[in-house]
Amino acid sequence: MSLALATLIYESRRYMAAVIALAFAGLLILAQVGMFTGIVKGATATVDRSRADLMIMPAKSESLINSGPTSLPRRLGPQLYLNPEVAEVASFDGGGGRWSNTPGKGQKQVTTFVQVNMVDPEVGAVTLPTDYSEATRIALLEPYAAAVDRTALARLGVKLNDTATVNGKTIHIRAVLDGYPDMNNASVTVSRDTLRLLGMLEKGEKTGPLMVRLKDPARAEAVRDQLNAVSKGAYRAWTRAELSKANEGALLKEQIIGLFLISSAVLGFLIGVGITSMTLRGAILANIKEFATLRALGVSMGSLRVIVLELSFWVGLAGLLATAVFTYGVYLLGKSGGVPMGFPPVAVILVALLLMVISLASGLFSLGVLKKSQPADLLR
Repeated sequence: MSLALATLIYESRRYMAAVIALAFAGLLILAQVGMFTGIVKGATATVDRSRADLMIMPAKSESLINSGPTSLPRRLGPQLYLNPEVAEVASFDGGGGRWSNTPGKGQKQVTTFVQVNMVDPEVGAVTLPTDYSEATRIALLEPYAAAVDRTALARLGVKLNDTATVNGKTIHIRAVLDGYPDMNNASVTVSRDTLRLLGMLEKGEKTGPLMVRLKDPARAEAVRDQLNAVSKGAYRAWTRAELSKANEGALLKEQIIGLFLISSAVLGFLIGVGITSMTLRGAILANIKEFATLRALGVSMGSLRVIVLELSFWVGLAGLLATAVFTYGVYLLGKSGGVPMGFPPVAVILVALLLMVISLASGLFSLGVLKKSQPADLLR
C-alpha cells in the first residue's frame, strides 16, 4: 500500500470534506442530466418500449423532440411490405386536446392541455408497449377507455374509473400506468379506435410516423439501410436505439437546458476546486511535521509533490465512489415518485473525468504548502 493511500485511510476524517465536495459537484451535474434525459424517456416511452424494430419518419426529422411535423404519406405503409423482411407496419398517431375532469364533491375542477398517445391493444401489436399488463391491454379495448400515468393522476384531478372529457368528448380512466410520465404536458393513452372516436386520427392522405416490426430483429440496421436506400428522400428509417439516442441529444441541444448544464458544470468545478483544495491544504498543514521528517530522512521535494498528487488522485476516486452512491440514491428517489431518470454513458464519463480534473487541480494548488516542511522546524 502506498504512503498516500495509507494516509488517506488513516486520516479519512480530514479528507472527508474534499470527498463530499467532489460528490456533490458530480451529483449537481448528473442529477440534472438524469432529470432531463428522464423527461425524454418518459415522453417517448410508448415508442421506446414498443415492439417496433424500426421507426419511419419524415426525411428532415432529426428526432421525435421538436422536429416539426411528423406526418407521412399514407401510401408509404403498404410500400414498406415490399421489403421481404418487414413483418408488420402500423402508424403511430396522436394529438393534443383540451382536458377537463369531472370533479366530485369537494374536488377541484382541472382544465388543461394533454397529449393523447395511441396504442393498438391487440395481442402482440407492434405499437403495444412490452411492459403493458394484460389487464391494461384488455381495459383499453373498451371504447373511450384511457390510461394515465400514476404521476399525472393528481395533476389531472382523476383516479381509476373516473370520467373526464377530451375536446368535449367523455373518456373513462380504466388503467393506471407506471413509468410513462410527461413533465411537459400530461399524457393520456387510448386505443386507435378511441383515438378515431375522439376525432384525432390522421385523415386523408396523411398518417403519423410508422412503426415497423421485422421478422428478424437482429437485422434492424441492415433493413434500415435498405429502406433508406430506396426511400428517394420520402422518409428516413431509424432503429429504435438510434432514435432514442437522437431524442436525448435533441433535448440537450435546447438552449435553456444547455445553459443549465453548462452553469452546473462551471459551478460544480468552482465549488469542487475551492473546497477540495482548501481541505487538502489543511490536511497537509496538519501533517507538516511528518512531511518535514521525510525531508530530513532524505526524501526529495519532488517525491513529496508526487505523494500529494497521488493523495489527490485517491481523493478523486473516493469522490467518484461517493458520487455514484448519491446519484443512485437520487435515482431511487425519482423512481419512487414515478419519475424516470437516465444517465447516458458519455455524460457519466465526462463527469468522472471532470471530478478527477478537479481533484488533481486541487492537489496542484496545494503543493505550495510543502515549502513549509523544513527539517529545521522539527527542532522548534
